[in-house]
Amino acid sequence: MNAQTLMSVPDTGQLKRKLRKAESRHRLRAYALILPLFLFTLLTFLVPIGEMLFNSTHDPVVHDALPRTSALLNAVPEGPEVPDELVFQALAADMKQAVEDQSASKVASRLNFEESGLRTLFMKTTRKISQAGHGPWKPTFLAIDEAWGQPKIWSVLRQTRGEYTNDFYLHAVDMTRDEHGEIVQAQAGDRLYLDVFARTLWVSLLVTLFSLAIGYPLSYWLAHLPEKTGNLMMVFVLLPFWTSLLVRTTAWVVLLQKEGVVNSMLMSLGLIHDPLTLIFNRFGVVIAMTHILLPFMILPLYSVMRQIPPSYVRAARSLGAGPIKAFWRVYLPQSMAGVSAGVLLVFILAIGYYITPALVGGAGDQMMSYFIADHLTRSLNWGLASALGGLLLACVLVLYAFYERFVGIANVRLG
Repeated sequence: MNAQTLMSVPDTGQLKRKLRKAESRHRLRAYALILPLFLFTLLTFLVPIGEMLFNSTHDPVVHDALPRTSALLNAVPEGPEVPDELVFQALAADMKQAVEDQSASKVASRLNFEESGLRTLFMKTTRKISQAGHGPWKPTFLAIDEAWGQPKIWSVLRQTRGEYTNDFYLHAVDMTRDEHGEIVQAQAGDRLYLDVFARTLWVSLLVTLFSLAIGYPLSYWLAHLPEKTGNLMMVFVLLPFWTSLLVRTTAWVVLLQKEGVVNSMLMSLGLIHDPLTLIFNRFGVVIAMTHILLPFMILPLYSVMRQIPPSYVRAARSLGAGPIKAFWRVYLPQSMAGVSAGVLLVFILAIGYYITPALVGGAGDQMMSYFIADHLTRSLNWGLASALGGLLLACVLVLYAFYERFVGIANVRLG
């Protein structure tokens, strides 16, 4: 090989460097394109979820407003005993400071979350202590109210003295702490949220199954129509998206009430003599939610079914398979991607529904979103609301993982 040929051979190392630079530029360009979407997802989805999970364990109200009392209670061994004069002295000083800082109401509300009636006791005691002179403070507290000589209130103060707590999660699963600090089941009259969780999952499952039962044959019919006719029919499927959710829910109230369209029609046909109770119960909730969420089932099913060649089923029929077997062995496995997407979408939307159950359901049909909204807006117990939301999120993730495993096994068997 002569010198001219050697000079014309490109430098392999230089080519590799240029290739790496080109690939780096392509990656940077791709990252720049997805950066707005990433920031939008971070600010509107990940940050709120992180703040919710943080608020479910962060509880600095008592710790910050009663610092002296919290520090002394940390040094006192756990137990049901009423503390000595030193703790009462610290509590009196903290109460006087809380009056100046205007934080006594927050402390009272936080204590009342744990034990009903403590808000009144704490505010009454704070007003009188702020006007009192010097100690001894233990007899002064007991003279204001004998409840300060009971172990229960001190047990609550011990539970809430820390900056972080798991008590909100305990309440969210109908558990609490006794006077000794041990975790026990809440009293029968205070147990609520486990039943609400079960009700939420059950209603969401019913709505998903009804949506699938209605949406699958309807999607099959739409997918096998001529393209022009199918597109026209899809407009009617998408039409509910152009109507307010509140308007659609209110329309079901008009249809299902005792003097509504459904009862009037049934009575005019002579099928019933007295109006049926179709609203403010579980039936009305499931019907209304199924109607509202049905398009979310149809859309993924339709998009998948349109891609399945009809020749596959015809080939199975020509080889001797009957219509049911051809559908079960050939068509259904290919449509499972749409079924999975539709079921997950409808179930996740249903599990967090608020407006429809609140307007159409009765007192025993409210789902978890109703209680989360109630704690956020009425009782202002944001910690418990965050804990309920965190458990609902964990439940969805667990069910999603289980569903993915189940669907994977089902797809293998159907295939």
